[in-house]
Amino acid sequence: MAAIELEGLTKDYGEGVANDGVTFDVERGEIFGYLGPNGAGKTTTIRTVLGFISPTAGSARLLGRDVTDEEQLLEAKRRIGYLPDSPAFDETATGQEILDLHGSIKGDERSAELLELFDPPLDREIRAYSRGNVQKLGLVTTFMHDPELVILDEPTSGLDPLLQQRFTEFLRAERERGLTVFFSSHILSEVRKLCDRVGIIRNGRLVTVEPVESLLDRSGKLVRLHAAESIPVQSLEIDGVHDLETDSESASSGGTEHVFTFTGDVNALLEVLRSYQLLDLSIEEAPLEDVFMRFYGGDGAADGSDGGDRVAAGATATDDGGDDDV
Repeated sequence: MAAIELEGLTKDYGEGVANDGVTFDVERGEIFGYLGPNGAGKTTTIRTVLGFISPTAGSARLLGRDVTDEEQLLEAKRRIGYLPDSPAFDETATGQEILDLHGSIKGDERSAELLELFDPPLDREIRAYSRGNVQKLGLVTTFMHDPELVILDEPTSGLDPLLQQRFTEFLRAERERGLTVFFSSHILSEVRKLCDRVGIIRNGRLVTVEPVESLLDRSGKLVRLHAAESIPVQSLEIDGVHDLETDSESASSGGTEHVFTFTGDVNALLEVLRSYQLLDLSIEEAPLEDVFMRFYGGDGAADGSDGGDRVAAGATATDDGGDDDV
């Protein structure tokens, strides 16, 4: 039995369809990334799965329980943790009072361990918290009762790089213990480090579900190179170069800057560049938004079965309907 099961999940607000026939499963013990541009429908899916809103059509099951059945949903919620994209706590309460409240409702198995790891300032009132401290407290409340499944909406938002790395290591260890994780993110490096599989949603419709390696193989790298002289365009017409831009004015120390996304063999690219005098070269993760647009956006969207059918690993679905997330 999967941890999360969606079958034809649809949410129509009247003025727009936020989820349109969304179908996929999240297997137990995996980290599943739910990706898409802002307004794609990610948060609507999460709210429906948690029973905050009712689906217009289709079904959703959480740990085998029907989310439209109040008694079954309550039973499932005792075994899950949830971190929204913008955690909200009573601003007049201290961090300790928030923890005491959550512990009284759902239990407290691990707060001491989590407080040592994330270290929110418990003696302060929430109104004095920074965005990062609110997120750290949210992480503690999400995991403190040792849930079987956690649902995370942009979990590293507001965390500094050190805490992001600490959270990544923590989540990997939790997966080894058997935890199932469903999280939305727009940070490709985070997806690369954590996910087993990813589902991509756009305009309310599921585009693909596939192993993370398949997405990353196509995502490519963002290349910026600053050459002493302009490199002829034909020299950069090699397999894997996309969206080449050349700017002779932006390089403050003279020369020409070339920027492009590269999905080919980096060694082949470096072999071509050996013929030119480079002043600087950087190769980094391509922005996830660029990946969406290149492979899943507009006329270039992947074609396949209707979004209401189950989408297996590596399969694609059409992406032509729905409005922004509400």
